[in-house]
Amino acid sequence: MSLPEPLRRRLGSFSRTVFTDGPRTGPQYLGHRADNEITSSLPLQMSLYFNVYFFPFWWLSTVVMLHQKYPVLSDYYKFILVTIMIMASLIEVIRLYLGYMGNLQEKVPELAGFWLLTLLLQLPMILFLLFNEGLKIQPLERAAHIIFALFLVFQVIAAFVTLKRMVNKLATHFHLNEFDQLEEHRVPNFYSLGKGERAVSMAGRGAC
Repeated sequence: MSLPEPLRRRLGSFSRTVFTDGPRTGPQYLGHRADNEITSSLPLQMSLYFNVYFFPFWWLSTVVMLHQKYPVLSDYYKFILVTIMIMASLIEVIRLYLGYMGNLQEKVPELAGFWLLTLLLQLPMILFLLFNEGLKIQPLERAAHIIFALFLVFQVIAAFVTLKRMVNKLATHFHLNEFDQLEEHRVPNFYSLGKGERAVSMAGRGAC
């Protein structure tokens, strides 16, 4: 299972725009081959691993607390909490899958999708659950939300750093390939040009 190709292209273009440091490659970098560099992040992978085991605990504790306080909540907050729980559950499954795929297999579009889901959707929802006192937050809920928020903040930072390394590695590899192709199709050297000029000169004399 992978991302649709149009979405992959858009995420790849977004990553090149946001995470590239700029052109830093050229002939002076030929001694450093980007193919040998591992850009996967071990801290990010460890965070994702523990996140997978923590999420069921967060979900169960949040659902139990929601069941306990549901009768005393206003209709407005009942709707918001149920909607957030459904969205957070679906997003978390997709987010963790993209994080594993993007980090372990060094796939930029998948890791960019993971970063965007974490920063723009999951983290704001968890912060809303953590700081909105109108939700009548219980101690167990608060503790679970704090741990989840710490996971998300760390993953946003770690994924950002990892994406910069991956995108710059790809950019370096692209420029090195361009330079190698230019080397292979270089114009004839001075000596070959001299031989050609001598051949033209000899042909002209023969014609005379």
